[in-house]
Amino acid sequence: MADYSEYRYLIVGGGMVADSAARGIRELDPEGTIGIVAEEQTPPVTRPALSKKLWTDPAFAFDDVWLDTEADTGATRHAGERAVEIDRGERVVRTEHGAEFRYEQLLLATGGSPGTAGLPDDDRIVFFRSVEDYRRLRGLAGGERHVAVVGGSFIGTELAAALVQNDTRVTLVFPDEVLGGSKFPAELASRFQRMYEREGVTIVSGAKAEGAGFEADGSVRLALSDGGSLTCDAVVVGVGVTPNIELARGAGLETDDGVLVDDRLRTSDPRVFAAGDIASYPDEILGRRRIEHVDNATEMGHQAGRNLAGADEPYDHTPYFYSVVFGNRYEAVGTLDPSLETVEQWDGERGVVYYVDGDRVAGVLLWNVEGRRDDARDAIANADGSDHDALRRRIPTEDGETED
Repeated sequence: MADYSEYRYLIVGGGMVADSAARGIRELDPEGTIGIVAEEQTPPVTRPALSKKLWTDPAFAFDDVWLDTEADTGATRHAGERAVEIDRGERVVRTEHGAEFRYEQLLLATGGSPGTAGLPDDDRIVFFRSVEDYRRLRGLAGGERHVAVVGGSFIGTELAAALVQNDTRVTLVFPDEVLGGSKFPAELASRFQRMYEREGVTIVSGAKAEGAGFEADGSVRLALSDGGSLTCDAVVVGVGVTPNIELARGAGLETDDGVLVDDRLRTSDPRVFAAGDIASYPDEILGRRRIEHVDNATEMGHQAGRNLAGADEPYDHTPYFYSVVFGNRYEAVGTLDPSLETVEQWDGERGVVYYVDGDRVAGVLLWNVEGRRDDARDAIANADGSDHDALRRRIPTEDGETED
């Protein structure tokens, strides 16, 4: 007979969305039972630290990554349970191990699966996403070992910077001709790449990984799309994620590149909500989109939790994303597409870049400028993108008020 549990609130997914949703629920309902069905064995962690602070901040210890979801909210986490079916008629979620969980309200927070770049499963190849991946990579790095980083994404560039600052030789392989060329204006992308080269990272641009073989001495031979190859001690892959929407699609919920939700984060079933990487939602400034960054995960998860508990409030937060490499922090709101016209204002190492589509600002990049995210949102919502002089004066390059 299958294991059976019943919860007022059931969350499928064990990441940061689950943590923030449980906290949002507790703001309105201190007693309702919360269940978390988590494929992960480990509890929710502050995921950005896995590629940032744990490598670069000596004051940030490994124990600092845990979010303490269960202790703080009273949620019950069912670890190592992969949900495979939602019976919406019976309001039951079933797992591959035969467990059944009945719900009154359901939140799908299944996140994304890291891309593999077509490389094989092996202990020396890490598809970076989880706290376990961090632990594995730590064991493969250091001691002047050579690690190849595949991908010029946010996670790929962060890992390359982290590793080279931790006694590791690093080769960074990416498809753009210049590092950051798919998101930064040409001059900034060139500066970005030079920063890595100065720190000792070997750059292999215009190439993708096409396969891997293994030598008798334990090293990895990485085959590249440009016909070349490189030999290293380990490989870490950071090429983005694919949203895990199969569960929602199998349940007959409306999907496109994500799970379609309304401004309350409800799916096409009013008892089922979705948040985080998988949710395609109507942003009031940017339009409908799906966002895979931590600010969206925490803010959307929090609002989803409140709405599960009956708040019936719109998700009206326009998320930002950020990265920190070699002491440089950049933040952005909206679309970073260098094929658009760009308008830049720089003061030394601080700058603001506007991505302009006709008379509309599509995105804003803040380079070493903190506390100006609301100004960036306002520019996207209200600025005249055709008035370049006014744009350059719009957001000061000095820091504004501190933001959470």
